[in-house]
Amino acid sequence: MQTETRWRLGMDNLFAYGTLMCEEIFEAVSGCQCPCFQAELKDYRRLCIRDEEYPGLIAAPGFSVDGLVYPGLPETAWERLDCFEGAMYERKAVEVVLRSGKIRPASTYVIQSAFADRLEPVPWSLEDFLRTGKEKFQTTYPGFDAPG
Repeated sequence: MQTETRWRLGMDNLFAYGTLMCEEIFEAVSGCQCPCFQAELKDYRRLCIRDEEYPGLIAAPGFSVDGLVYPGLPETAWERLDCFEGAMYERKAVEVVLRSGKIRPASTYVIQSAFADRLEPVPWSLEDFLRTGKEKFQTTYPGFDAPG
């Protein structure tokens, strides 16, 4: 992680809350290497998706989600990320809180309401993913091979 001094403003900032928090997955999917910053997204909840290794994000007043912000992504990265996330997710503008307390704009992927029935009432854990799901995800998830 970098210091906040390299932060760039704009909606070209990605708030990652799931598999894209893993540097090698982010780089493989986005085609980018860039700094990242710890951040929190308030009034959202990260939940497990039935029979999947990755999470879904939904609006949920009173909850918050820890994640990473990747600032200043180029359009080519967004094209790859949109492909990776697929039809189950929509890109949404949000505001995240950095460790310093500063609020910054970002975009994140929220589960579309048509797929909400696939969510389980169980919080998704990065630690559990790293321990038991990452290898399976990297070898079996069809969206992992984003176009070049």
